[in-house]
Amino acid sequence: MRALRYFIQEAFVSLRRSGLSGLLAVLTIALALFVFGAFVLVTSSLDRLMAGWNTVSELSVYLRDDITDDQRAAVDASLAASALVESRQSVSKAEAIRRFTRDFPDLAGVAGSLDANPFPASFDVRLRPRAVSTTDLARFARTLAQAEGVADVRYDRQWLERLAQLVGAVRWAGLVLATALAIAAAFTVAAVVRLAMDGRRDEVEIMELVGAPMSAIRGPFIVEGVLQGGFGGVLAIFVLRGVYAIVAARLGPAAAALGPDVVQFLSLGWSAAIVAGGMVVGCFGGLVAARD
Repeated sequence: MRALRYFIQEAFVSLRRSGLSGLLAVLTIALALFVFGAFVLVTSSLDRLMAGWNTVSELSVYLRDDITDDQRAAVDASLAASALVESRQSVSKAEAIRRFTRDFPDLAGVAGSLDANPFPASFDVRLRPRAVSTTDLARFARTLAQAEGVADVRYDRQWLERLAQLVGAVRWAGLVLATALAIAAAFTVAAVVRLAMDGRRDEVEIMELVGAPMSAIRGPFIVEGVLQGGFGGVLAIFVLRGVYAIVAARLGPAAAALGPDVVQFLSLGWSAAIVAGGMVVGCFGGLVAARD
């Protein structure tokens, strides 16, 4: 404990002496961790959003205007017989235009000015989430699309899969960018610590002459890197929290409409992991400098 206390005291002394160079190292680490935290925040929110949407998978079967009663009954029977279907609702052309004017009041006048109702009748189908696989759903949709009287079949699983691919790409891009910035931050810390060692070269040489162990000589510089990384992690969390508050305030009702649990700040565990990651980066930089 005495040695650790000595290391921390000497590290704080060195940090005060480093001035702007030490601040640069802290800011570099903070930038890397801010980028990483931002990508974690965005992708975790998208993951929660997709998880909620996956539990309410839906399929829409649009009918031709000239469909006969027998053809409509056949489509309804196909939906009723499928194990993939949890529930279904028939939507008439009149109900379709009422929904449109309700959901898009600004465009209600445009729809009302048309000579004929442009919206098709349809079946709104709620799927069984646990029973739905992509292959089975695609086969079922193709069968419905080929039925007489059916104009088109649309289901949300297609764009959910595309969104999942996009989230995966964003996650990898964030990881690569944050890793590159973390490496740059580590070498920045190494350079700053190296400058501190050069500034105290006489003191280090005296300690070597009197037989001080290498751990006592290098320890304060390694702890200095750890402190720089920790300060950078804390700064990144504070800045990320501020940006999150601004964005959440601007989104307002739009964020609430997505669900109360979708848009959330990083958990305590993630915040602690980011600070710990900064300390690891700083420690690596301090080790690189101290070994030279």
